[in-house]
Amino acid sequence: MTFDFFSARRPATLASEAMIATSHPLATAAGLEILSAGGNAADAAIAAVAVQSVVDPLMTGIGGDCFVLYAPSGGPGIALNGSGRAPAAASVEAIKAAGLTDTIPRTSPHAVTIPGAISAWCRLHADYGSIPLDRLFHRAIRYAEEGYPVTPRVARDWALSATLVGQDQHAAKVFLPSGAAPKPGDRHAQPLIAARFREIATHGAAGFYEGATAASMVSHLRSLGGLQTVEDFHDGRDQAYWTSPISVAYGGYDVLECPPNGQGLAALLILRILSRFDLGEQLALADRIHLHAEATKLAYHHRDALIADLSECGQLADCLLADDTVDTLASRIAMDRALPPSLWNEPEHKDTIYLCVVDRDGNAVSLINSIFSGFGSTLLDPASGVLFHNRGSSFRLVEGHPNAIGPKKRPMHTIIPGMLCKDGHAVMPFGVMGGHYQAAGHAAFLSNVIDRGMDLQEAMDEPRSFATGGDLQIEPGIPDRIRADLLARGHRPMVVSEPLGGSQAIFIDRDTGFLRAGSDTRKDGMALGF
Repeated sequence: MTFDFFSARRPATLASEAMIATSHPLATAAGLEILSAGGNAADAAIAAVAVQSVVDPLMTGIGGDCFVLYAPSGGPGIALNGSGRAPAAASVEAIKAAGLTDTIPRTSPHAVTIPGAISAWCRLHADYGSIPLDRLFHRAIRYAEEGYPVTPRVARDWALSATLVGQDQHAAKVFLPSGAAPKPGDRHAQPLIAARFREIATHGAAGFYEGATAASMVSHLRSLGGLQTVEDFHDGRDQAYWTSPISVAYGGYDVLECPPNGQGLAALLILRILSRFDLGEQLALADRIHLHAEATKLAYHHRDALIADLSECGQLADCLLADDTVDTLASRIAMDRALPPSLWNEPEHKDTIYLCVVDRDGNAVSLINSIFSGFGSTLLDPASGVLFHNRGSSFRLVEGHPNAIGPKKRPMHTIIPGMLCKDGHAVMPFGVMGGHYQAAGHAAFLSNVIDRGMDLQEAMDEPRSFATGGDLQIEPGIPDRIRADLLARGHRPMVVSEPLGGSQAIFIDRDTGFLRAGSDTRKDGMALGF
């Protein structure tokens, strides 16, 4: 490929031994430092996500959830589910008795499930880490105590959330220290989070889920009307668990995703539907966007109706990814018009960071950590400094729905790490941030790489589209004539003012022995290696 050096874009990053790609430069640097010191992929991922939990506080944090795909050298990978469970007292009846009727608002204490991130980090570290946690948290602790420079994209997103986060007096004190969101280049600190990292480094997951910190979090949530208990947090210490990924074949590769309760199944379903069409480079751009939109609508319709805690949908992947299901869904796509989605044969039911690492031994980590919406629930415990996510707002308040809130259930999750494999070996950890866009983003990115032969960075930089909520969101880089074509087919094109997601990927080129990586220019981050 010939790179256009006048494009204002950047080429992919190349290295021979190890590589890390994140959406924040300080997180990338922290992970690279650990790799350079002899740490492995798990060590570097933990160091990087810890830093990003400090320096990108509206997207991620220790009060959130985490999913991981880990591929030891020479293997395809295993999945780590670090999503939190609802309190034992949670039920549709209990939530409605608290005054909620249709949905769980993002700022409600009932939107806070027991955070799963620390359980996942500690499980990953116990099973595959090689460097002590206090060393891995060193940079995160320094940035939390001494401050860090706010980067341009973080500052932009921070300002957009300022009004909302200002509604919680404790969150406002931390995140609007001068009464407004920090500007690019301002210094910001969270010293209480440094204390939490030290507790976790000393006591492991118990430092977060037990003792004074857990008691403080519970006390604050209950003072707001939450149902969380100390016992719920104690049980949360071991809630992260390893499981087998789900996968489909696409374009000569195997695509691995975490099984439900994550929406990785929706990404695989989109790819399976698209596999029934020729998406090569000769396909017109309007047709390509149309096919992605129609496949996305079908997959998300099934996601919203059926994906939930694994206890509610254990055989769903086998059913939805089966040939007859995919053939039926693909046959519903008409090239000349947009159609409303419909389920296969079931009754109808009426913000995030990603990073990936490959180490010198070939171990690969694909990790995503999130507090869901910008600044999560916006609820912050003033004693511990923990900002809680709002993942419980994904639950339904409909008795009998698979994703109805219930005791110790995990909600349907949008965050999904991905892994591409070839001949039984991992060749590319990858991920796309962006809330509900993520499943569609996985499919679009992989199609760019596999169907169109794009370089990783080029595939990320390509203008994006997303069919959601009856609209077809389109980034400004898509030409007017394409928008007009899509409008004529019945889509409702809407040019977005904010970028659609962000992504990172590292390709393990077994022919050359090099690593090739990309980091989305929609974010502040970068890929670095040696």
